[in-house]
Amino acid sequence: MKIYTRGGDKGRTGIHGGERVDKDDIRIEANGTLDELNSLLGIVRSLLSEDHEFQSILFYIQKEMMIVMSHVATLSGKRDKNPNILSDELTLFCEQTIDLLSGKMDDNNHFILPGGTLVSSHLQLARTVARRAERRLWTLNRQDPVPDAILSFINRLSDLLFILARYEMFSQGSMEERWHSFLYKRKNEL
Repeated sequence: MKIYTRGGDKGRTGIHGGERVDKDDIRIEANGTLDELNSLLGIVRSLLSEDHEFQSILFYIQKEMMIVMSHVATLSGKRDKNPNILSDELTLFCEQTIDLLSGKMDDNNHFILPGGTLVSSHLQLARTVARRAERRLWTLNRQDPVPDAILSFINRLSDLLFILARYEMFSQGSMEERWHSFLYKRKNEL
């Protein structure tokens, strides 16, 4: 089978369930952003040693992202026919990982500048793509409901990527570059 079908040459593409939509449809934009995020996670994994503690975390997320994308590609009225099972535990997985890693670091009372190590920088970039994906998903949600499990997962995933970036810096003994302390924490200190 050839990789190209020529079916999209006129600006339309197929989605799960057989429908065809414009290539700039918000569903395609949302899924394209999730695909970009998944690719960035693959880059991060390629920068890590095979036994790095982030490998299993990111591998799990990448596999689940494929399922998430299949549900985003499916009209809400046809999702019950999607053979890929969407886990209700994705948000909880992110929260538990955030809590575990955060418990090993000092509290962050500042906005930090994205950067640091190559891995940390790529995790920060992935975080921003996750936020963009979340925005696209909410736009789609206004047109056709997106499962709550997906919306909360992508929101929490961006938080997890931030913590992974911070933890990478912490584990390497690198200092984060601080910008400003959080305003609400400064007010509490006054």
